[in-house]
Amino acid sequence: MSARSAAPIPPHWRREVQTVLLTEAQIARRVRALAREIERDFRGRELVIVALLNGTVVFLADLIRQLRLPLRLDFIGVSSYGSGTESGKLTFTKKLCLDVRGRDVLLVDDMLDTGQTLSRVLPKLRAAKPRRIKVCVLLDKPARRVRKLRADYVGFAIPDGFVVGYGLDFAERYRNLPFIGVLRPELYRPAEPCP
Repeated sequence: MSARSAAPIPPHWRREVQTVLLTEAQIARRVRALAREIERDFRGRELVIVALLNGTVVFLADLIRQLRLPLRLDFIGVSSYGSGTESGKLTFTKKLCLDVRGRDVLLVDDMLDTGQTLSRVLPKLRAAKPRRIKVCVLLDKPARRVRKLRADYVGFAIPDGFVVGYGLDFAERYRNLPFIGVLRPELYRPAEPCP
């Protein structure tokens, strides 16, 4: 599903958010639809949901409340951005605790961007010998892909742009926005040096 142009920016965010890409209502509708797709594919089987920290938390909370399947939940902590905008060295900050051997696993992430993170996480999960692994992402940004990866469930395909809100951050800010917006470039790009 493609992202649609959206609503007016709330007044207190106009200095920082350039545009609202996805409204709270659009996100809620799509999360419900994703839950129904996942339920159809897993047909009532118990599901182990493995979520990547930290940006996924808001999406994950809404998604699991919509799922009517038995499930277990665990997290893998990964960090690649630090306080910047460019993906850097991937660091694992929390390892998987649940035994996923022979189980159905749904890996949940906030965004499939370059594919670098999932290209490192998926082999670790496969090494644990689950029955099968499916990937669910809220956002897919194919313009930035450097690894050939596709998600099985995608909330929205979005254009290239630095997005924040609904769990997504810049320097740990904006996660609490109820919508997804495009951050104004002057807030995350360094100023041009004077000639």
